[in-house]
Amino acid sequence: MLKRFNKLAKISLICIYFIIIAGAVVRMTGSGMGCPDWPKCFGYYIPPTEISEIQFQPKHQYKSGHVIQYEDVFYYAKENFTSALKLDLNNWKINTQHSYNSFDVSHTWIEYINRLLTAFAGIPILILLIISLRLRKPNRHLTITSILVILGMGFEAWLGKTVVDSNLSPYKITIHMMGSFIIIALLLYAIYHSQPKNLKPQKVIIFPQVFKYVLISAISLTFIQVFLGTQVRQFIDEQVLNFGYKKQLWLENPNLQFYIHRTLSILVILINSSLYIINKKLKLNEPLINYIMLVLGLEVLTGILMYYLNFPFATQPLHLVLSALLFGLQFYLILKTTIPKRQNIKLVSSSKTS
Repeated sequence: MLKRFNKLAKISLICIYFIIIAGAVVRMTGSGMGCPDWPKCFGYYIPPTEISEIQFQPKHQYKSGHVIQYEDVFYYAKENFTSALKLDLNNWKINTQHSYNSFDVSHTWIEYINRLLTAFAGIPILILLIISLRLRKPNRHLTITSILVILGMGFEAWLGKTVVDSNLSPYKITIHMMGSFIIIALLLYAIYHSQPKNLKPQKVIIFPQVFKYVLISAISLTFIQVFLGTQVRQFIDEQVLNFGYKKQLWLENPNLQFYIHRTLSILVILINSSLYIINKKLKLNEPLINYIMLVLGLEVLTGILMYYLNFPFATQPLHLVLSALLFGLQFYLILKTTIPKRQNIKLVSSSKTS
């Protein structure tokens, strides 16, 4: 049962990363308002593919929440009814929640696929919760973690609705993004603490305190950088509104957050490099450090490409996904630096622990 729980936690984690990828594509393409309502899309479970589908049709059965576009404004059906030959606005409620009133089929389906991925991700997470309830006596911490994950997903879904209702409020988008990182941390905790016990004695390195302090500093900086990155992305969105898709103008006059974000990236490199040096010098032989440095290198590279080559295709979502991977690797390493409570462990201290 514990093995099944561990497998489902890994599947759930992969789903969360796919959601982050989809969300990054939504942000890159400006598709956040592709569906002007929530949880449906234009009032339908399967969104329209042509603008004619959201234009008024006589003698048509409309259901409550269905959306039509009339004189470049969205209207929502107040209740179920069959339309007459002419449009009667008494049956419709004008869109007052936000100023978005245009239809773009590509934006609509990008946002719709993003929502579908979120819905499907809920399936393994729900099963994870059910299994954790059966494990609650010997592994109560896993049950609590699973409950927190499902609550986190519920909060993210609710927040997604408020993001749409607020016409993509910047601070709500930031909270939405940071919430996904918390869910990643919870799932990694569940994965780490549900690993099957090895019958043979295991050697566990006791990491020196300096390593732990540097690691905590590294993950804290990653979290701050992601927060600042969302603010920079908001600035880019505003530049798109001003200049369109003339990418060379997007960072012509950057805001303060951009300069802080760029400057802190140097500190991020230095701190994570310190982890690498400590790992080598003290012969800790921790393989995750190598993956952290690889992901960090790619993260910096995508940042350089965006700035100097005017945002090449896919660099924006890749930059965001790499930051999520970096956070995940760092958090899992934090878990590994704590001594797991298992009976069959042989402790091995570092030769130069502090």
